[in-house]
Amino acid sequence: MPLTRTVPPADAETQVIPLAGRGPAPHRRYLTRAVVPAVVVAGLLAAALVVWSGRDTGPASTADEPAGVRSVAVVKQDLSTSQSLPGTLGFGAARLLKGGRSGTVTWLPAPGASVRRGQQLYRVDDRPVPLFYGGMPLFRPLRDLGTVGRDVRIVADNLHALGYDVGDRPAFAARPTRSSSTPAPAGPVARDESVLTAALRDAVKRWQHDLGVPATGTVEAGDVVVLVGAVRVDSVAAQPGDSADAPLLSVTRTAKVVTVEANVGDAASIAPGDAVTVHLPDESTIGGRVTAVGQAVKAAEGDAGTGGPPTVTVTIAMKSSAATARISVADVRVDFAAETHEGVLVVPVGALLALSEGGYGVQVSGGDLVPVETGLFAQGLVEVRGDGLHAGTPVVTTS
Repeated sequence: MPLTRTVPPADAETQVIPLAGRGPAPHRRYLTRAVVPAVVVAGLLAAALVVWSGRDTGPASTADEPAGVRSVAVVKQDLSTSQSLPGTLGFGAARLLKGGRSGTVTWLPAPGASVRRGQQLYRVDDRPVPLFYGGMPLFRPLRDLGTVGRDVRIVADNLHALGYDVGDRPAFAARPTRSSSTPAPAGPVARDESVLTAALRDAVKRWQHDLGVPATGTVEAGDVVVLVGAVRVDSVAAQPGDSADAPLLSVTRTAKVVTVEANVGDAASIAPGDAVTVHLPDESTIGGRVTAVGQAVKAAEGDAGTGGPPTVTVTIAMKSSAATARISVADVRVDFAAETHEGVLVVPVGALLALSEGGYGVQVSGGDLVPVETGLFAQGLVEVRGDGLHAGTPVVTTS
């Protein structure tokens, strides 16, 4: 990728320094001392450029390194800028669940309990209401053979996952038209749909028998709770004896996640799949990956104009770690990579020398001054490109 030569700003502090050598003044070479402009990494604000000078003895001359400098090797590596934002380690936002049918609540789980596919989430009229996995709730009775839909697919997928034989899944089926209950000619079944076949209804009956409820072969909308995956009970809003068609409990994910309330501007450079680094309270770090960037913009809290900028919620899944297993809730910091240049040559910022004609150079240890083009600044390093520079070239930098 092309790099841009960085020129010190017009108001930068400069000092002309002649290089010692023979010949009249007009033929001497000059360097300037300047301060590198502020860049994306705050730590670079304190890094000043130091001019290194030596005795000019011709093109092949060398110079001893003065006190306060040292030699380092040019390194080829990936270089990334980053932004660090505060976050919260926990189980994520809780979701309030309402009962799906009328009746009386007869049992509720304890806070902290985990519920997985097929397990009861609560009981109504002393009948279990189990958890199914899926992307939408059931919304109608599933009883008539030939019924086609995504809700049928949810029932079929979950019973199959629980070990029940649901039979073959037809690729074509008749379905009622919008204006009539009379089935239309058979048409293709969408990939996210299934058909209620005799085999599937038999599987429903076996499942109902094992669950301890009447084996009718019909699945009503409130017979199961459909969520995207396993849940952890965060809190209980009802108690046995309450009506079942009211808020009953709040649930969260079972795996710990990190949530970050990011300013809308900061979130613009964050996308699902981005790798991040999470700094835990014990100063250890753990890798993670962005799983979602919220679309709902939250207004700033407080009086108008005093609550800060609006934010969106960024959710991060972490790699499994014993360090996080001991923590229920904690404040953390998350480093997001804002820009990455792969496989570039980098040197410490202190190795840059400001040139009087503009731009920068680096002093090869025991060799010549090499003009360079600068690229990305990050983590106290700077991307450089110059004639004769390669990985392993020793250059002079501040100690």
